[in-house]
Amino acid sequence: MAGRTFSIALGIAAVAFATAARAESINAGERPATAERPFAVEAVAAFDTPWAIAFLPDGRMLVTEKPGAIFLVTREGGKTPVEKVPDVVAAGQNGLLDIASAPDFAESRTVYLTYVEPGSGGGSLALARAKLAESEGAAALDDLAVIWRQQPAGGRGQPGGIIAFDPGGRHLFLTSGDRMRPQTAQDPDDTRGKVLRLNLDGSTPADNPQATAGGARAQTWTMGHRNPYGLAFAPDGKLWLHEMGPRGGDELNLIEPGKNYGWPVVSNGDNYSGSPIPRHATRPEFAAPPLYWNPVIAPAGMVIYDGAMFPAWRGSALIGGLGAMALIRVAFDGSGGADEADRWEMDDRIRDVAVGPDGAIWLIEDNSPGRLLRLTPSD
Repeated sequence: MAGRTFSIALGIAAVAFATAARAESINAGERPATAERPFAVEAVAAFDTPWAIAFLPDGRMLVTEKPGAIFLVTREGGKTPVEKVPDVVAAGQNGLLDIASAPDFAESRTVYLTYVEPGSGGGSLALARAKLAESEGAAALDDLAVIWRQQPAGGRGQPGGIIAFDPGGRHLFLTSGDRMRPQTAQDPDDTRGKVLRLNLDGSTPADNPQATAGGARAQTWTMGHRNPYGLAFAPDGKLWLHEMGPRGGDELNLIEPGKNYGWPVVSNGDNYSGSPIPRHATRPEFAAPPLYWNPVIAPAGMVIYDGAMFPAWRGSALIGGLGAMALIRVAFDGSGGADEADRWEMDDRIRDVAVGPDGAIWLIEDNSPGRLLRLTPSD
């Protein structure tokens, strides 16, 4: 009996040790980028401040421009403007943001898009869906309808606006930034500073953590986020999000329902004024990032690679770096941990990352003109 008790105690200690080890955040901020890249880079097209790429089943792409345009783009760089795009507030960080094809796009032709729509207080984040109609070489968004709006309205920059669908294609996840009003991230009745989980029509799923509470609480999956510009599901079903920190402290977080990620109470960076913010380690009730960057990389866009061209990278996250002007690869350990594996110089601010049907990696630059780049193995 004593031996069995001792074995149980050892098992508990091992679990506790493993949990503590996983809780240790890794700072990859000072890691250098390399100019030696294992891929060839081909410039395919150019845009006015492009923001997001969404692949369609036939291999073409939808590319958004922050000032308020969408193009249907071939792999060879042919561009068709998409008509009937909604009006947007295009200033600073605001404008036309993410775009995504619905899980059933092949049958429904439905696309989802996010943007900052005109209104008082600097505009508000909106999520809309529409039908992508094509006829005689032209394209348009038909039957566009806003299915979710930021509540309360208003704010400045940091809109978030990233769309991701769960692996079953039944729910839509949406990031909503704090709009430069940090305290909103800790207000459960405010949709800013949150990850929301919605049905595909914008309604609230009955199995959300606080579905019966109504309002913002019912839609909230997680809270305590600052400026989330990357959201993607891994092959194992885990949901990963990255967000920009303040002066330091960009984060990569494992997103789990009902958790609070601490902003602005804790951060691994400080305020722009230089005043300190308590670190994650001081407040264990908040979920800490497995990986963070201080100095920052200013992460934007993220895809978890599952293609054929770079088999060694399957299951890795590929993240664009605005401040780092780099492409970053992050590897996961399968137990909730993550670490930066590679960082390649790209000589410009990388806004979004996508993977084509053939496994090629596609990037867009945050510039005007900003290039659409195709990456293939250098050998």
